[in-house]
Amino acid sequence: MLCVYIERRKEKMRISSNKTKMTAAIVLVLLMASVMLMANVPNVSVVKAAEVPVSGPLPAGKTPNVTTQSVLSLSAKPTVVGVGQYILVNAWLNPAVSSGRVIKTYTFTITNPNGTTTVFDQDAEPSTAATWFDYVLDQVGDWKIKVAFNGCYFNGSTNEATQSAYYLPSSAPEQTVTCQQDLNPSWPASPIPTDYWTRPVDFVHREWWPILGNFPANGYDGTTDPEWDTRYPGTNPYWSSQYGFTPWVQAPHSSHIVWLELNQPAGIVGGQVGQEGNTIGSDLSTSARLCNLVYAGRGYRTVIKPLWTLLNGTYRQLPTTLWQSFDIRTGEVFWELTAADVQIPTFIEYTTSVTTAAGSGGAVTASLVYLSATSRMVKYNPVTGAVTANVSLTQTPALSGNIYYKNDYVLSVQDLGANATNITGGRYRLINWTIAGTSTNFASRVISNVTYAMSSLPSVIDWNAGFGAAVSGITTAGVMCGINATGYNLYTGAKLWSNRLDNVTLFSGSCTIADYGKVAFNLQHVGDQLGYYMAYDLASGAVAWKGEVMPYPWSSTGFGAYGVASAYGMIIHPGYAGITAINWTNGKIVWNYHKYAQAPFESPYTDANGTETFSFNSGTKIADGVVFAYNCEHTTTFPRTRGWSTSAINITTGEEVWSIGMPGNAAFGNAPDLGAIADGYMSMETALGYFVTFGKGKSATTVTAPDVVMPKGNGIVIKGTVLDLSPAQPNTPCVSKESMTMQMEYLHLQTSIYGLWNNETMIGVPVVLTAIGSDGSVFDLGTATTNGYSGVFSLAWTPPAEGTYQIYASFAGDESYGSSMSTTAVSVGPATEPYPEPIPPGAPVDNTSLLNGILAAVIVAIIVGIAALLLTLRKH
Repeated sequence: MLCVYIERRKEKMRISSNKTKMTAAIVLVLLMASVMLMANVPNVSVVKAAEVPVSGPLPAGKTPNVTTQSVLSLSAKPTVVGVGQYILVNAWLNPAVSSGRVIKTYTFTITNPNGTTTVFDQDAEPSTAATWFDYVLDQVGDWKIKVAFNGCYFNGSTNEATQSAYYLPSSAPEQTVTCQQDLNPSWPASPIPTDYWTRPVDFVHREWWPILGNFPANGYDGTTDPEWDTRYPGTNPYWSSQYGFTPWVQAPHSSHIVWLELNQPAGIVGGQVGQEGNTIGSDLSTSARLCNLVYAGRGYRTVIKPLWTLLNGTYRQLPTTLWQSFDIRTGEVFWELTAADVQIPTFIEYTTSVTTAAGSGGAVTASLVYLSATSRMVKYNPVTGAVTANVSLTQTPALSGNIYYKNDYVLSVQDLGANATNITGGRYRLINWTIAGTSTNFASRVISNVTYAMSSLPSVIDWNAGFGAAVSGITTAGVMCGINATGYNLYTGAKLWSNRLDNVTLFSGSCTIADYGKVAFNLQHVGDQLGYYMAYDLASGAVAWKGEVMPYPWSSTGFGAYGVASAYGMIIHPGYAGITAINWTNGKIVWNYHKYAQAPFESPYTDANGTETFSFNSGTKIADGVVFAYNCEHTTTFPRTRGWSTSAINITTGEEVWSIGMPGNAAFGNAPDLGAIADGYMSMETALGYFVTFGKGKSATTVTAPDVVMPKGNGIVIKGTVLDLSPAQPNTPCVSKESMTMQMEYLHLQTSIYGLWNNETMIGVPVVLTAIGSDGSVFDLGTATTNGYSGVFSLAWTPPAEGTYQIYASFAGDESYGSSMSTTAVSVGPATEPYPEPIPPGAPVDNTSLLNGILAAVIVAIIVGIAALLLTLRKH
């Protein structure tokens, strides 16, 4: 048992007390949410958990079957910490107890350096006879830690074991931990990556968890992200992914396309039909090729492919719909299943195996889940696509309106029938049930079953606040002249307030939204038809604020999308003049984003100054501080508007992050062809039939230098390339973010490589060049920028001394590409002797040196001759 315990609870060190407090707060929120709905009634049976066995000191007059000498052990780690750091204290007993038994009452005594003692009791977790806790040290000096076991008696009931037993008291040797002023550094932090990264993510990268979420994110607990304030200062850390917001992911901050494929050809038909054409919007509802799930870097979608099928005794290739799992970074297909055999899942469930009473976690099991409104729940293995649970939800009376409101939990309403009004509690019941596990018995899944005041949940819900609302228009003789707004308690259905507002019209119920403790709705004043948002406090119904008029004339006069989003403390409203961000606190307009037409005569819509803008009628999606939306109209016409695009907008400032001429084709709604956002990638289905994935791709850097020994003093030219390895455009030049859209549109939309007006220049990327000599000396050679059209860079350099130099070419990467580098070498030898300078033609010749040489030779010859003559005469 001790080995099992050690494997379960490996010692760990927490550096900051805030992290433990945050964990406790999250657990408390979850418990409060569950307790709020815990009220059992006879309508649905509930399976109870096994009772915890009773254990404690040896009762008077009891003689146990077995008396055991216990050995208590104590561990306090690390033995040296800094002020404010935690130690992990473990205590365990040998021999360990049998399954189902719990050791009671370990008494801990902790003495600080001043001699003050803290004494408290703590029970062990089941089976292992072990317990643990974190303890922060706040004084410099030596801390003493002791633990004593007071003995424990087990009565041998059927819930424990067949025989009674008594564990004798024992104690462990005292431990000393030293607290110093300076922090004792732990494992170095692993910063959130900005380079290209892949899954699986190693367990050492704990700090990465805020970006490793999947799509969609499930849960509306008001859970806070401890990294949020650092990443997005001044924004509310609570989230509610029901309104187009995906937390805990990275999003593409560049228009770089990592991969794409053409599913259904569209575009201009030509010929006798002229400029008319086709888009793929009408096919979305049936083929549903859009990626709507991402788990651990794997996307899931349906595709249509020709498969050999036996038809009337003959095999033919017929279009067949398949459910597909693929790599979101590369498009590589892992598997495909016939979609006719699959209830297409729409969300992800995470189940953590809790291994101890103290709540230490185990492995996480993820399931892809299909949940119908009334009849069935099916779970799939995300790795294989195999069905892991298939549960009928058919009940008598039937359930309706199943809403997966947080991980593992669903809310449903049950109508007991008109004749049930005399039943205690009324006609309607709110059923809170779990999808966890594989049980096919629905009753075993029920958490609570309580009286509900309505036949359905409110139309808009703030899950964090626990309130809902309904807003509807009032008409007289078919003319809208006011609204009714009603607030409800989410968990009881009780009406909290009801307000009537006259002389206004409601633009659309699809633009009503509940978040941040308020409900907001898009109104127009009857007198001037100018549009604005107004908000009520969800708890009281009091007017929270009346917002500012949205951009005139198009967005303020009722031309907007039938969809609205909420995130980062703002309402995001798409309209025909642009996108408007409204502050949830006071209703003030934070920013307006306009996508202006590149040329006149393309759009009938304008901003307040009369400048042509493109309309937004598709709704938005939000992730990683970015709003994603594309241009479209309620009813598009042909010839198709030129210049429409998909845009990414900084949600804090309203500035454009990137834009590309690949819009979707939804007539209206909440951006149905903007797909999943996770791991830094976003997929979408474009009007031309492309399935496109935006995100960071791999790059490849090469470098070369002369491969002969160069004489000292001679210059060399270092050359190389930086190329894009993405599947969408392999081995094409990497370009700057400023040139990215031009490059992508050139490669995939056949536009000019010099821009719309042929007056732009493609800019490459910077490459840092460094040389390291054979003696270890380092030379910064400078930064070269690649040619945007070829990807080639070059740089001239003169090595300063003889020897061999390693040349490094490094591309740091950016929001479009991961980093890459390459090396080469150059060898420098001795300098060559200089050649004499040649005499230019026609120049006067100076023969002085030559004549002096000849004269000297003649004199030497005369002297030698005289000497020889004298020697001859002497002999004679």
